[in-house]
Amino acid sequence: MNTFNTWVLNLTVAIIDFLYQGRDYQRFWVLEEIARAPYFAFLSVLHFRESMGLRGPEHIYLMEEHFAQTLNETEHLEYMESRGGNAYWIDRLFAKSLVLIYYWVNVVYYWLAPRSAYHLSYEVEIHAAETYGKYLAYNGPDEKILEILNDELKHSRELQLAMEKINV
Repeated sequence: MNTFNTWVLNLTVAIIDFLYQGRDYQRFWVLEEIARAPYFAFLSVLHFRESMGLRGPEHIYLMEEHFAQTLNETEHLEYMESRGGNAYWIDRLFAKSLVLIYYWVNVVYYWLAPRSAYHLSYEVEIHAAETYGKYLAYNGPDEKILEILNDELKHSRELQLAMEKINV
């Protein structure tokens, strides 16, 4: 599944990068809109499992981490909005359509194969950090973008830890 995750991510990134050439903040906004979906999906599945009495020892830890990640990604999204990332209706429509699909894919994926779902999210977070790193390399210092880059790396480490904690 990891190879499949990488293939899907690379294809999606190629499409988004092509569509958003020269429109960094719009691309960042779309990516941040999408980046929240897995964490909402993970929380939904964890809530459902809890309701069904299927809670494991890692349950509370995962709920806390995913909720914090959701809030952090929302902060990134709001920053990109403040920079005009969501100014065009076509970008909003594109992102909202992708996030709807990506959310439900993650719900099913996390229910059936949580480690693989975490791996996909891990790959997305690494890609996000690389994307922000490239932006900084080409455009010079930007403290907020650097902060977001570091947040993305932190999320990737948290996802690695989550993969280690689950037994499924």
